[in-house]
Amino acid sequence: MRGPDPSYSVVVPGTGSLFKRLLLGRAMRSDKLGETLLPKRLALPIFASDALSSVAYAPDEILLMLGLAGGTFVATHSWQVTVAVVLVMVVVVASYRQNVHAYPSGGGDYEVATVNLGPRAGLTVASALLVDYVLTVAVSISSGVQNAATVLGFVRGHEVIVAVALIVFLTAMNLRGVRESGKAFAVPVYAFMLAIIGMGIYGFVQHFTGSLTPAESAGLTLKPEEGQGLTGLAAAFLLLRAFSSGCAALTGVEAISNGVPAFKKPKSDNAATTLLLMGTLSVLMLGSIITLSQWTGVKIADNPGAQLLRDGQPVGDSYVQHTAIGQLAESVFASFPVGVVFVSIVTGLILVLAANTAFNGFPVLGSILARDGYLPRQMHTRGDRLAFSNGILILAGAAIVLVIVFKAEVTALIQLYIVGVFVSFTTSQIGMVRHWTRNLRLERNAKERSRMQRSRVINAVGAAMSATVLIVVLLTKFQAGAKYAILAMVVLFALMLGIKKHYNRVRDELAIDWDVERPMLPSHVHAIVCISKVHKPTMRALAYARASRPSYLEAVTVDVDPDETQTLLDEWDKREIPVPLKVLSSPYRQITKPILDYVRSIRSGNPRDIVTVYLPEYVLGKWWEQVLHNQSALRLKARLLFTPGVMVVSVPWQLQSSEGAERDWIDEPPISGSVRGGAL
Repeated sequence: MRGPDPSYSVVVPGTGSLFKRLLLGRAMRSDKLGETLLPKRLALPIFASDALSSVAYAPDEILLMLGLAGGTFVATHSWQVTVAVVLVMVVVVASYRQNVHAYPSGGGDYEVATVNLGPRAGLTVASALLVDYVLTVAVSISSGVQNAATVLGFVRGHEVIVAVALIVFLTAMNLRGVRESGKAFAVPVYAFMLAIIGMGIYGFVQHFTGSLTPAESAGLTLKPEEGQGLTGLAAAFLLLRAFSSGCAALTGVEAISNGVPAFKKPKSDNAATTLLLMGTLSVLMLGSIITLSQWTGVKIADNPGAQLLRDGQPVGDSYVQHTAIGQLAESVFASFPVGVVFVSIVTGLILVLAANTAFNGFPVLGSILARDGYLPRQMHTRGDRLAFSNGILILAGAAIVLVIVFKAEVTALIQLYIVGVFVSFTTSQIGMVRHWTRNLRLERNAKERSRMQRSRVINAVGAAMSATVLIVVLLTKFQAGAKYAILAMVVLFALMLGIKKHYNRVRDELAIDWDVERPMLPSHVHAIVCISKVHKPTMRALAYARASRPSYLEAVTVDVDPDETQTLLDEWDKREIPVPLKVLSSPYRQITKPILDYVRSIRSGNPRDIVTVYLPEYVLGKWWEQVLHNQSALRLKARLLFTPGVMVVSVPWQLQSSEGAERDWIDEPPISGSVRGGAL
């Protein structure tokens, strides 16, 4: 083949591999998977950080929504909304304890829905959960950054950049492996539990001893927003909005049922215990924050500058509204400033680390979906550190896009939140009711039947309550932003169906019907060696082609420069090379088209013949060498691969610069770019 030396894309052997090892650590053998399994003390901070962190912003959302109707409305109804949220949480946790025992394989809600309600129901759940996991990362990180901005002035105005940097950090930690990320994040999660529960206990003691200091906003008056100080249906709708916002505290409950395989044995028992611990801690912390908020007079306004009044006048835009936890810390620890700082720091940390739950749930679910053919199969394989690396990277990328689009604003992102998780809750609980009903038909043991009936009642109550909350969420949040989350679920559902259809089509196309067809040998093999000059790569390619003993063998070159072509013909005759050389005319100096036309002409006359095209290539080792070559061989190879009945054989010749470079690819194969087609 005549013309400029072809080449592929640039690759720097070794550099990426070294950086990867420094960032992620050494690769782990597959038989070390057991060493990555989690005891309960690590599983709790990993899988429950999302649910536990929800108590950092769920109280604010409840108080903010109720505050639209004024301070009196908050005082009389905040405890009612909290009790309703706690009741839902208790029922959901009890229901999911049944799930982890019945389906311990890690499919969670997806598996429950697929087995009991059909593949479409399972795919609906999977779509909802995948969207919810992405939103978990975006909301948690954005919330953590906004909390940090109240303490760290340099963060204000740069929330998006800081949020993206934190997502990248969490991604790197999770790529190192589940167990390693659990060890790194366990201390902040436990510190948050200690801070909130400790603040609650100390605050209760102060209240009953009469020493509890009022909150900073206690002396302010919270007036209703225009049109919100209403009763009747308007008040009921506002209560429903507050309830749906407070139900954000339930996000993350499903993560444990999806992560059962990551627990140490006995997996189901450990997962169920962790669920119980998570639910108990969440209820205690949420209840204590709302109760203390009422006792200290905490006020949270949607528009604090206008809604909050001091001496009958708006406080103005200069007023800085702190979160409920921030105000409580200053109230409870009024005489202990270190306590205020400690609560602020661990709250910011837990909000950031809450995203870690999604970093463990999303890749596992993605792997299961990939195994079933609904997502690209690359998501089913584990990376060097035995984590599902591709799923982690996809989650991080999607969350970064959301953070950038919504400018890391929690108020905007929260409206998209929790729709998916309650779609999952409702569908899986209905599936569990069918699961127990089916098993009861087959079970004859009275004791076991009694246990199943009790479990069915729990799941039935969970299904009814989850469905009710889902309806409330859709009614109150659809126009506020939930419609975008639903749209994302629909798009993802259709995309996964399309991927499944593609894999099924490929499988059917590749399958052999042994009763109808038998693999047939080609009648002849016509071998072509593409060359540009006589040198070592050319001679190796010719030798290899001759050793394969094709039916017919010839060398082919493209006449781009008549003088060079004549020089090649003279050299060919001089060396008495025992292979005929054919010159293809190219008046427009094209290289790829003449060869393709010639190959097709051979195929058209003999459709049962196979044409094998040998491409001599040389291998380079330095990055700067890569840029000195063009892409003609790559284009030719790509076009030939789409030509029926054509086999493409690359014959490499390693140059001195490539010596030792193979050591850089011991752990993983090179991508296109390290091999050059410059010999052609």
